[in-house]
Amino acid sequence: MELRPLGTSGLRLSLIGLGCNNFGGRIDLEATRKAIDATLAAGVNHLDTADIYGGGGKSEDLIGQCLGARRKDVVLATKYGKPMADNPSTTRGQRAYVLSAVEASLRRLRTDWIDLLYMHEPDPATPIEETLRAVEELVAAGKVRFLAGSNFSAGEIGDAVDAAKRLGVTGFVATQDEYSLLARGIEDALLPVLETHRLGLVPYFPLASGALSGKYRKGKPMPEGARLTGSANYTERYFSGTKADLVEALIAFAGQRGHTLLELALSWLAARPQVVSIITGATRPEQIEANVRAVGWKLNAEEMAEIDRITRPA
Repeated sequence: MELRPLGTSGLRLSLIGLGCNNFGGRIDLEATRKAIDATLAAGVNHLDTADIYGGGGKSEDLIGQCLGARRKDVVLATKYGKPMADNPSTTRGQRAYVLSAVEASLRRLRTDWIDLLYMHEPDPATPIEETLRAVEELVAAGKVRFLAGSNFSAGEIGDAVDAAKRLGVTGFVATQDEYSLLARGIEDALLPVLETHRLGLVPYFPLASGALSGKYRKGKPMPEGARLTGSANYTERYFSGTKADLVEALIAFAGQRGHTLLELALSWLAARPQVVSIITGATRPEQIEANVRAVGWKLNAEEMAEIDRITRPA
């Protein structure tokens, strides 16, 4: 599995990363262990979770139980900053919150350090300087290696970078944001900021909640038990009206070249220069193996231009 550098951090992440939001929710300890075993066997070194995943830290807890001595072999990322039932604070960028949230994650993950800590969303009520200073304490203590942002606007990322320079701290080395063939909104404002400041991009929802998996076809019954089938909101967002037409056009594009929609969706992201590691969810080992194989299509310039014409018409 190809490893890519994460911004200026020195970390190297596998091109495919395992999104662990299903752990403790959709799958139990045994299934989580199988997923992690298959992930490491496939050469994937990047595990991405959050304190809210699985509800009440369950995802972190299962990862901690499953990794054991293999902890040293992975780049372990987690997030803090979205509401937690046991910590009702609404100012989750404050020093006290950051320190307590990280200590709780470390306990659940059964580790002494977090490789990549994301602030899961901005806290407009707390100056970013306070957050950066708090994380710098954790870095100095060896509990966190690097900090990143998630779901920040281009302006908020720029402000965070400027603040880090004023304070003389490392600050953000990457961002995690939604990015896919059906969600290209970050290209106009955020991507130029990341390029300017040499920050890495870790995309989530690369398959648009499954709409780009190839399971959904316009005019055909929705597959039973699938994510979009059970969510009217996601169906409306990713597979209604012109979005369904777009999925069909992408299926045709891939099929004409002997590839699947899954291969197109992940290989297109892999071809974007700022993409470091693509967060892919999985509940079964075969899904992990399929995702790893899917990035083998090396799209050429003509194919990339045609994809632009399909997904970003003038």
